[in-house]
Amino acid sequence: MGLAMPDKTIRDRWQRLQGMSRQEILSRSKLELAKRTDELLSRVGYDFSGHVGVREGQVRAPRFFFAQEEIPSVISTLTARLPQEVEQIVVRANRICKHRFDLLGFDNLDSGTQIDWHLDPIHKKRTPRAIFYKIPFLDFDQCGDVKIPWELNRHQHFVTLAKAYQITGDEKFAAEIFAQWKHWHLENPYPIGLNWASSLEVAFRSLSWFWTYHLTAQSKSKPEGFEDEFLRAQALQGRHIERYLSTYFSPNTHLLGEAVALFFFGTLLPTLKDAERWRTMGWQMVLQEATNQVRADGMHFEQSTYYHVYALDFLLHATVLASVNDVLIPPELEKTIQKMLDVLALLEQTGNMPRFGDDDGGRVFDGRRNRPEHLLDPLATGAVLFGRGDFKARAGGLREETVWLLGTQGVAEFDRLESNAADRKSVALSSSGLHIMEAVNARLVIDAGPHGSGSGGHGHADALSFSLRDEQGPLLIDPGTLEYVGPGKDRNQYRGTAAHNTVVVDDKDQADATGPFSWSSLPFAKAENWMGGENFDFFVGSHDGYRRLENPVVHRRYVFGLKSEFFLVRDVLEGEGKHRADVFFHFASELRPADKRSESFLDARRERGILALTVRGHGWAQDVRQGSWSPVYGKAERATVLHFGARTTFPTEFVTLLVPVVRARINIGELTVTPEASTKSSVRGYRYTNSQREHYAYFAVRQPWSAGSWTTDAEFLYWGTNAQESDRLLIFCNGSYVEMNGKRMVSCTKSIARCELRMSEDGVKLSSSDNDAVKVEQSLSGTSPREADSASVPDLQGKTK
Repeated sequence: MGLAMPDKTIRDRWQRLQGMSRQEILSRSKLELAKRTDELLSRVGYDFSGHVGVREGQVRAPRFFFAQEEIPSVISTLTARLPQEVEQIVVRANRICKHRFDLLGFDNLDSGTQIDWHLDPIHKKRTPRAIFYKIPFLDFDQCGDVKIPWELNRHQHFVTLAKAYQITGDEKFAAEIFAQWKHWHLENPYPIGLNWASSLEVAFRSLSWFWTYHLTAQSKSKPEGFEDEFLRAQALQGRHIERYLSTYFSPNTHLLGEAVALFFFGTLLPTLKDAERWRTMGWQMVLQEATNQVRADGMHFEQSTYYHVYALDFLLHATVLASVNDVLIPPELEKTIQKMLDVLALLEQTGNMPRFGDDDGGRVFDGRRNRPEHLLDPLATGAVLFGRGDFKARAGGLREETVWLLGTQGVAEFDRLESNAADRKSVALSSSGLHIMEAVNARLVIDAGPHGSGSGGHGHADALSFSLRDEQGPLLIDPGTLEYVGPGKDRNQYRGTAAHNTVVVDDKDQADATGPFSWSSLPFAKAENWMGGENFDFFVGSHDGYRRLENPVVHRRYVFGLKSEFFLVRDVLEGEGKHRADVFFHFASELRPADKRSESFLDARRERGILALTVRGHGWAQDVRQGSWSPVYGKAERATVLHFGARTTFPTEFVTLLVPVVRARINIGELTVTPEASTKSSVRGYRYTNSQREHYAYFAVRQPWSAGSWTTDAEFLYWGTNAQESDRLLIFCNGSYVEMNGKRMVSCTKSIARCELRMSEDGVKLSSSDNDAVKVEQSLSGTSPREADSASVPDLQGKTK
């Protein structure tokens, strides 16, 4: 009888082991030994918090972000400058005294007379009281959504109570802190329970305790012996974090947050025997992770705008604490933080942020600052730290966090800064693949970057997706996250390809979900062409996520943005055979279809919205369906989804014109999109007309080609003119000449990336990537495409031009 083959679990573990370095194997082995040692010690009644070593002799005097004597001036500044936020702190604190909590996207959760620190109150599931490493916290059936109790056990609500105590002078808020402190320790003996299962959560809790300690230092409600309790409790948390670092488990914001906590322990608790080691170790880890986790363009490597801000918060808090305690801050760290702030400033519009990837729902300073409009908070602090008036302008005003971190002196410096927002410009963040297209009244952000770090745990299957916003807010949106674990399949639905503004092939995601925080067969996305001009932006990108199909497919997306008017999106699906193709556009929750043709999506007052126009007769099914999105973790709202789909022979393409509209411009009946017939299959032409202008756009492979009135070797050509032909615009990319009606309009001594010719009554204005190589012909007056070319082209919106 032969030996049985190992099952899949054993094979998977063996393959993982083979992929580990010697250092990783050694580290994981030590970790497993430490877990079992702590379990054994707990069984014999070992007092983990009773063996706190204290250093003898003189130690340095640490400084928190503020001194005790500075608190009244901070409170006075907050009351004068941010009165509504001060009022809300007290309102929230009063609810907390009644054990009603705002957690993630859930408001006013009632925890009853005795707080259950292990309960998911939404799904009514309680985690088992087991040794921490045996708790299956990602198993929803056993534990529910652990992020909800974890958010409570971060004790950031302690800080809210402590601030309310300072604002009002009412001891009831401090008394509530100390009552909950005592109860929590009774219910969470080390190392038992959910609240020791994640070192990052321990780190968050320790940071909250530091803030609470310094805000309640002079409270009369503080129990006798609390100083010693606090020291021992923090020492125990420091021991746990150091012992169970997320070096290989989650070497991302988990490891960064743990490093920051160790630095806080070592800096603020110098009497502990481990303080100097924690201080040095934590700071070195902060510096290392700032290098490891931030891409060259300043974007966090999780490929999530929320996690980008999350990591930036950690770095700012650590850096400010280092500064006030005379720790040397390397120039490289300052540069990294500035680059991360630059990314925020570039992505900001109208006091809001576009989102990509997971939304964690938590924040370092205040867990309630978790909506998209709150993600710009770091810019206010960054404005002061780096003397950047553009950061001040993008922040839109002072933040409470800035006042606490930098004090009244920081506020004075913020006020002295001149608010000088840089001109908005189109830009590509090459390492992260984010491409920002600026228009007169809108901004489109395309994601053509990596799926995320490692197995892409916090990235979404959203290659070549984009978001679109106007000056008042979002138009086309990212779905958010909703939850990490749950009773259904919402996790995969929200991070799946169909939830994003991109193309799905054969009903499959661009990658295969292998768990709530992992993917396999990660797509490789890249930008193949990008150029920003004076009047336009042009992007070409592709991804290979569908090469894994039996008949491989490559999705290539072209986006032409005419800055004064629209975005033309051309999706090309390259492959062979029959496939299912679906294109999705997800609209902001306040937008609804304005007509039966489902071309315009407007807000309730018809003041703003977007036109989504396609070529009539395209042959694809079209429908508007009810979808959903998550504005913050745990909360879902309805959203309108425009869908086009077909089972068709590849290669194929689909074109959509997106026109942001404001009240003065909404005139649905005058907007059309028609294809321009081409003489070669390698050239595709489209025409868009409205009551004011006529536009032509041609896409071609790089070779001389002719279509209608045009002859050129450019890869892309655009022509636009108003009804009177008094304002005409010619654009071409990657070409050397253009002819219209057999007449040469422009010649170049070599192929150039970009050329723009605007012809008006004032003459011809040239803008190009190499003006010296361009020769503009003198006989341009009166040039226009032959009238016969457009007169006979059927208007596929149902009319004849």
